[in-house]
Amino acid sequence: MDDDAALGAELAAMVAGARRRAVRDGDRQIDTAHLLHSLLEHDPESRAAVGDPQRLARLLGYLVQRSIGYGLRWQGSVEDSGAIALVPAPAGPAGPDTRDAPGWSPAAATAMAGAREYARRRGGPRVVGTDLLAALTADPGSRAVEVLERAGIPARGLNSRILDARTETGAEEYAGGSGASC
Repeated sequence: MDDDAALGAELAAMVAGARRRAVRDGDRQIDTAHLLHSLLEHDPESRAAVGDPQRLARLLGYLVQRSIGYGLRWQGSVEDSGAIALVPAPAGPAGPDTRDAPGWSPAAATAMAGAREYARRRGGPRVVGTDLLAALTADPGSRAVEVLERAGIPARGLNSRILDARTETGAEEYAGGSGASC
């Protein structure tokens, strides 16, 4: 998935960051919270979509705490919100689902496939960060949505704002906002 030209270099860097975070946290798979955390670190448009700086700071605080706080209950479990995985887990040198090369949780794989679909719908040549953010917020049972909700950011509202902004401003104009595509 990281090598797909449709994802671009920025998204590949973001995915690599999520993979490092999963390994560091002792998780067997990259989940949607790993993707959300890495996305917010790498993409200014996604940070802006979240809202004001206080909301963003609170959200990042929850994401940082996942390895020392409430996220510990996620360790050793597979994130499966009931979404159907459309993207296979990448195989690494040690195979999928190992500590050295974590695979994708079913919800994270579905979010990545959803991001590609959002990019296709807006007619973009590449997935941008807000495509992935919209896909992450579309699954109400995902860990990313749980973190957003705990931080006081309604995921459904965030998803609607992203998609409404595309409708109002036009897909091409919205996708080219800051030039930070993934």
